[in-house]
Amino acid sequence: MAGRLQVIRRAVALLLGPALVAAGPVGAQPARSAADFPRPGIPWHPRRYVCYRTEDAPRLDGRLDDPGWEAAPWTEDFVDITGDAARSPRLRTRVKLLWDEDHLYVAALLEEPDLWATLTLRDAVVYHDHDFEIFLDPDGDHHQYAELEINALNTVWDLFLVRPYRDGGPALHGWDIAGLRSAVALEGTLNQPWDTDSGWSLEIAIPWAALAACARGAVPPGGDHRLWHLNFSRVEWRLEERDGGYVKLRNRETGEPLPEDNWVWSPQGLVAMHYPEMWGLVWFSPATAAGAGPAPAWPAPAELAARSQLMQVYYRQKQQAAAHGTFAREAKDLDLGGLDLGPGFRLQTTPSFWEATLPGPGFTAHVDHAGRFWTTRP
Repeated sequence: MAGRLQVIRRAVALLLGPALVAAGPVGAQPARSAADFPRPGIPWHPRRYVCYRTEDAPRLDGRLDDPGWEAAPWTEDFVDITGDAARSPRLRTRVKLLWDEDHLYVAALLEEPDLWATLTLRDAVVYHDHDFEIFLDPDGDHHQYAELEINALNTVWDLFLVRPYRDGGPALHGWDIAGLRSAVALEGTLNQPWDTDSGWSLEIAIPWAALAACARGAVPPGGDHRLWHLNFSRVEWRLEERDGGYVKLRNRETGEPLPEDNWVWSPQGLVAMHYPEMWGLVWFSPATAAGAGPAPAWPAPAELAARSQLMQVYYRQKQQAAAHGTFAREAKDLDLGGLDLGPGFRLQTTPSFWEATLPGPGFTAHVDHAGRFWTTRP
């Protein structure tokens, strides 16, 4: 494990070393205008979940009938990724979490009248099927986070993001969650369109040791490291029956598949999961679900507001660079849309880098040119 972690850290150091210049890439392609860098269309109001400790590890058979799961609370139902209430998902999705000293356990229940999956190779692009996805950014800095996707055939795609794609990535597809275990249970028949199915459920056990690179070694969660940034997503395609099987519905004019539905636990405000600042919050309780534990240490409103405000500066700087090839050097040169950052706001720049800071009660929040967010305290 130590050797594996060192390899990842060396790769991260090499990849983070070069300067990200102002006219550099946004995502995989160079931006051409401010419109090429979208920003969330809703404020960040993260959903919250308390993950309780379990004394009995679940049996991984895909069925959620273990005593631990019965005691664990459900998340809220998933919503459309945009947060638009008018685009409410037509199928229900919910998640439960548990943890012990060795693993994070994830369970999901997905309504599904058309059970369908085709991909069987590890690290295939699983969202080309119906899928369920997990995103984990333990320290909430928007960098060095993990993604895991799974379909109804129990095919897994796991990858490590050095940075979001918008900041040049890259995604390390060769990274595996060592020791990962998963199971799927079907309520219906797979790939048979002549009947109506009920859905599928899944269980996943993620070893803490495999997440040490994301959590900077702070695993399992404890002490001041109980609060993690997570989100869950579901990709759902519109299908039709053809020749005894399923095919994706296509646009009659272009012949391209119709856009997929993206349903999530905590809304993103745009159709993009790799905006980690929009993910939800999970607090790992030292108590069991049946026991009385301390109140969750959720961030104070001032800390949430500081993150949201500084990310607005980041979005404007990205749009500024896309449109003009340079970052704004002073706050007055940014179109902040009436955002009042107060007299303590500072913007420091060089020809290739910038960092913004915003003081709060007992902390100072920071964001930089690569979208990394952190706080410092006196």
